[in-house]
Amino acid sequence: MKRVVLFVLTNLAILALLSLTLRLTGLDLLLLQSTGIHFTGILIFAAIFGMGGAFLSLAISKWMAKTSMGVEIIDQPANSTEHWLLQTVGRQAQRAGIGMPEVGIFESPDPNAFATGMNKNNALVAVSTGLLEQMNEDEVEAVLGHEISHIANGDMVTMTLIQGVLNTFVIALSRVIGMLVDRVILKNERGYGIGYWVTSIIAEIILGILATMIVMWFSRYREFRADEGGARLAGRQKMIAALQRLQQAYEPEALPGQLAAFGINGGLGEGFKALFRSHPPLEERIAALRQLR
Repeated sequence: MKRVVLFVLTNLAILALLSLTLRLTGLDLLLLQSTGIHFTGILIFAAIFGMGGAFLSLAISKWMAKTSMGVEIIDQPANSTEHWLLQTVGRQAQRAGIGMPEVGIFESPDPNAFATGMNKNNALVAVSTGLLEQMNEDEVEAVLGHEISHIANGDMVTMTLIQGVLNTFVIALSRVIGMLVDRVILKNERGYGIGYWVTSIIAEIILGILATMIVMWFSRYREFRADEGGARLAGRQKMIAALQRLQQAYEPEALPGQLAAFGINGGLGEGFKALFRSHPPLEERIAALRQLR
């Protein structure tokens, strides 16, 4: 909660500073006179929808994960594997200083796992049936440590906040660009013309792509942190062995939406596609672990 409050206050300060800068430089008056744009009002509107949408997504992330992935929560272990999963997650959660997450299994032939949840003490860790079938206990332990580290590091909240801030600026700037084209270039003086709608939609798409690239870059950075955490909780060699096992597997089925950023494997991608990868290449992650002291 402290992380959320500090980040929200920081970003409110950024919005206030931007609005004040425009006012002191006279740019807000220039925009108002030439286009009728009330930039401060647009920023407030964009913040409500940009940040609000991101936090709503986080708030329902566990429900969405359970529904979309068909995750079966382990309430009472039905076999030795489920019992071992609960014990291992409980032990790692205690070492990481977080509350016991819900633990679940979802049907998928691909080796994968993910963590999600609104806060560190009310999270979900889920593993695929393919992961349990294709990895030994040491490797699964490392994967669980990786996911527990995502939770302990507050990655779900941090990624949501970054996405919310970027959403705010994408919404605000796309509408400013649309109004500038509509009223300055096309000389429309009544309401919102076709130039505004077409330009703002195109601008939002382009800015949205750039925002996604920023979010994915940060996601890749957080994966190295989660690997380090997995190495501390389970052992470096176990973490390396788990990543090497993933190298031997075929390209996994993509996890839906924001869950991809918190899976153990983000799939493949080269060239321009690499900018949209949620995870670094496995060989880079293994190399980084081997350099750990």
